[in-house]
Amino acid sequence: MKHTLSVTVDNHPGVLTRVATLFRRRGYNIDSLTVGRTEDPAISRMTIVVDGDESILEQVTKQLHKLIEVYKILDITSEPSVDRELALFKVKSDPQVRGEIMQIVDIFRAHIVDIGRKSLVIEVTGDESKISALEDSLRAFGIIEMVRTGKVAMIRGYKG
Repeated sequence: MKHTLSVTVDNHPGVLTRVATLFRRRGYNIDSLTVGRTEDPAISRMTIVVDGDESILEQVTKQLHKLIEVYKILDITSEPSVDRELALFKVKSDPQVRGEIMQIVDIFRAHIVDIGRKSLVIEVTGDESKISALEDSLRAFGIIEMVRTGKVAMIRGYKG
């Protein structure tokens, strides 16, 4: 099962390396990892998606708590939350199929961000299933290149 962890850490060089090394040493694979500064410039939030059972999640959490730069770890897998990914697709696009690709882009509420003579670059944001569905739809035209950010997530509502 995939688990989504929201980890609040110090925003300084080396923290990402320490977290990634922790996973590597134990042989756990990170499905996706995103890091960014929060509303407090001294703090960053990591959204880590890890595949494993409850015992793996427990081990990862215990090890993360040992790092001095880690303030808070939340498993938000089963919490009501909002999550998004960003993806860019470079797709083969001869003039004969460009209209069809543009219709697919509209259906997925994506955007064409670059037009070349034989290709289009498409930007899309959404949850993992939306990104994957657009990827499947574009495969028939020929995906030249693709990049995905990984998940960023936040618990819904305010608990103050």
